[in-house]
Amino acid sequence: MALNNYGRADGVKSGRGGRALLSGIMICGRCGRRLSVAYTGNPQSRPVYRCDKPNLMMGLPRCMTFGGPRVDAAVARELLRAVEPLAVEAAFEAERMHRERQDDQRRILDLELQQARYEANLAERRYAACDPDNRLIAAQLEKNWETALRRVQDLEIRQPVGSTSTFEVDPGSFVNMAENLSAAWNAPDVTMRARQQLLRTLIADIIVDVDETVRDVVLTIHWRGGQHSELRVRKPKTGEHGCATTDDALAVMRSMAGRWSDEHIAASLNRMGIPTGQGKTWTAKRVSSVRRVRNIHAYLSAEKGGEWLTMLEAARSLGVTNHTIRRLIKTNILPAIQVVPGAPYQIRTSDLTADAVKAAIARKERPCRPVDQDTLPMFTDT
Repeated sequence: MALNNYGRADGVKSGRGGRALLSGIMICGRCGRRLSVAYTGNPQSRPVYRCDKPNLMMGLPRCMTFGGPRVDAAVARELLRAVEPLAVEAAFEAERMHRERQDDQRRILDLELQQARYEANLAERRYAACDPDNRLIAAQLEKNWETALRRVQDLEIRQPVGSTSTFEVDPGSFVNMAENLSAAWNAPDVTMRARQQLLRTLIADIIVDVDETVRDVVLTIHWRGGQHSELRVRKPKTGEHGCATTDDALAVMRSMAGRWSDEHIAASLNRMGIPTGQGKTWTAKRVSSVRRVRNIHAYLSAEKGGEWLTMLEAARSLGVTNHTIRRLIKTNILPAIQVVPGAPYQIRTSDLTADAVKAAIARKERPCRPVDQDTLPMFTDT
């Protein structure tokens, strides 16, 4: 109940599951209030972090609003990076240095206490050796004795309670945990509640602000050990989402759209193994939809002019099969180009009338390959 009392100052909402990794742990860098979580999409499964308390309580504009998936992924990567084997070794080294400093401080306090007790005993002996009739000297010695006793009492109060722990921890166990943490974090059977609780064991809170000039979400992570680190995550623009067409697919479309139809572009993208933004295979309709949105000019057969031919058109022009044209291209007899690897071949019309192409097609009894004069025949004519 105390952990869930995040409405008060210094309260943090405990990890209770949900789809937001950083629920209840982020603080607005502008008003100091904790950010709330809302879910969007259909179904409502995409977390959105926003600071809407000023809007709900005073009717003021929201301090900030940004999507959750990118921020959650960035903080998760930072968390896994913090527990890498080298980081674990550095943590053990820092713990050793901290213990050495504690031992030094304890040793200094012990020496000061010994010196103070010696001075108190010396003051007591001086007071005992004083002549009682000499009231002025006796009063001064008594005052010095009381001062020495108060110093001894103050040093005894400053002494740490208990002794230092002698329990030794094997660093190898933590190294193995760090190596397997990434696989365990991304395992399908690990719940979001377990991730949230693990996150809260290392991170106290996160101060968030949005830099509108460069559209970055600035995260200042406060670690449990007292360290701070800054993390920047790009805030997507309006309409930008994770299902957008990749830049590689758009580059192929821009290269092929001027000479090839949507069917050829879709087939080329599928052969290259580039899926759509939603992970599906390409069709002519999907290619046409992306072209219209991205303002990529379509394939127009009327503008082709007959200067360039496809492999099928070249085969029809020469009266041969597609297999013959492909063999001529592979043996470098017929020049052909590809816009990108895997795209259809483009053949110039003037190259079909070359003597080498005509000679290769005329050899009906032999494969379409160049004749080597130095090669001896396997069978003689006799």
